[in-house]
Amino acid sequence: MRAKITYFALAAVLVVYFGLVGSRGVLLIREGTALTVTFGVAVLVLPLIGIWFLWKTTQFARRANQLAAELEAEGGLPVDELKRTPSGRIDRDSADAVFAQRRAETEDTPDDWRCWFRLAVAYHDARDTPRARNAMQRAIALHDAAETASAQA
Repeated sequence: MRAKITYFALAAVLVVYFGLVGSRGVLLIREGTALTVTFGVAVLVLPLIGIWFLWKTTQFARRANQLAAELEAEGGLPVDELKRTPSGRIDRDSADAVFAQRRAETEDTPDDWRCWFRLAVAYHDARDTPRARNAMQRAIALHDAAETASAQA
């Protein structure tokens, strides 16, 4: 819950920041000289890119949470079996062992979104965020493809 509150607070701050930057871009364009119009357009592009990125990130998080809820309803969420240090951090060797198990499961059934979801969690626990994101995107794509196939059947 704390992560959601933090995410939405930061997203709100970003939206306000994008509004301020956008207003500065409009002011630059209103100046009317070639240089200020060029800078104004460039300044307006930055909030557009930021809004697009924020939207894509929010959609990704929403879809990942939907998959987690569906997997939880099936009883298939990965159990937290990781060893932790006294400070509460995940033990690297423990995360690597679980990761090897999840990778083998995914190699055995590469078309199962559930395996990809659990692999994404294992990547995250092993502190490999880019691969965790890629694995989760793969899980989302496989889930969407399975939903589409079942709706067409």
